[in-house]
Amino acid sequence: MKNITLLDEVWNTPLIKLERLATNPDVVIYAKMESHNPWWSVKDRPAYNMITEAMKRWDLKEWDTIVEATSWNTWIWLAMVGAIYGINVVLIMPETSTQERMDTMRAYWAELILTPWEEPFEYCRDLAKQLVQEKWYMNLDQFANDDNRKAHYKTTWPELWKQTDGTITHFVSAMWTTGTITWTGTYLKEMKPWIEIIWAEPTEESCIPWIRKWPEDYVPKIFNPKIPTQKITVSQKNAEDTARLLASKEGILCGVSSWGACWTALQVAQKLTSGVVVFIVCDSWNRYFSSWMYAQWSFCI
Repeated sequence: MKNITLLDEVWNTPLIKLERLATNPDVVIYAKMESHNPWWSVKDRPAYNMITEAMKRWDLKEWDTIVEATSWNTWIWLAMVGAIYGINVVLIMPETSTQERMDTMRAYWAELILTPWEEPFEYCRDLAKQLVQEKWYMNLDQFANDDNRKAHYKTTWPELWKQTDGTITHFVSAMWTTGTITWTGTYLKEMKPWIEIIWAEPTEESCIPWIRKWPEDYVPKIFNPKIPTQKITVSQKNAEDTARLLASKEGILCGVSSWGACWTALQVAQKLTSGVVVFIVCDSWNRYFSSWMYAQWSFCI
């Protein structure tokens, strides 16, 4: 009997066809359900690859300390893997993070550093670099880590290609570290050069957590601006309205950035005469339910 560990269960997430929201009969829209990874997020993939590759190189060993200012989902995975491998994990996060997230991290005995609510996320990234200099911690720095992009080469695009039998014509994702959209897109374009790679970006006045528009000095180093072929801006209202529709029409409760990605996919599909559109469901609803993003619904759909 094969021994299965938690780490063996990363990737191979399902592709779900939208049945009621996809109104163009000539276009199929699929949701890539990254919420079905062991720790409910697309970040399971790069976090796994960054840690295991660092350990293979002996850059990271048992009892070493990692410090990371990460996108919200990577925190949980780093904390979990740290518990499995005996690695100390220090995580820098805004104090506005949901209680579910903080409780999960602490359950894995990760150390949390909470930054003031008024500081942008860029402050967290700068603080991580400061601690590397002061305490000799290791910083994986997923925004510049080549093993982030390689995770999507190894797993994400081959799954999408196989699951759609190579018929995918449009790939849609929100952008955070840029690993998913840039490097899944890179390899999809190698297979099909004319494929459209589309990212969702918030409008200037919108606050859609985990859909980012980075200041120029903080654009992730792993980002390749030549890969996305189209940018579509999404408003906060568009994203929140889509969240309600995903829940009430498709039965999908998901994380915040997925709302914007879904709305973007729907806009793309409306303009096509034919096609197969795939958008990324980045993570699960279960780390947001106590936040205003769900609480404000009052469940009146």
